[in-house]
Amino acid sequence: QVQLVESGGGLVQPGGSLKLSCVASGRIFSSNVMTWYRQTPGKQRDMVATIQFDGAANYADSVKGRFTISRDNDKNAVYLQMNSLKPEDTAVYYCHGEIWLVGGSSWQEYWGQGTQVTVSA
Repeated sequence: QVQLVESGGGLVQPGGSLKLSCVASGRIFSSNVMTWYRQTPGKQRDMVATIQFDGAANYADSVKGRFTISRDNDKNAVYLQMNSLKPEDTAVYYCHGEIWLVGGSSWQEYWGQGTQVTVSA
């Protein structure tokens, strides 16, 4: 089994910064695409940033220029550096990963439990 655990969320003032971390644990052979999503009550879960194994990244238009996604393949970890935060960035942020298990035969998808980010004065 695999667990994805997010950390780094909290309360920050507009214009501030936070760095989120997501670490996958278990009998993991490799991780493939890793993605950060966010969701507010009553709305769908939206992609924020996604990163390929080789580091190629894509971002939602709303966060381009402010957020940076990165990864550490040895740690099966993905990070999200969030700068110039705005109140509309307030959401629960979820980590999603494609994981190849030791002894597995296909990619499996896993979600973290989420971490709350609140941007408010």
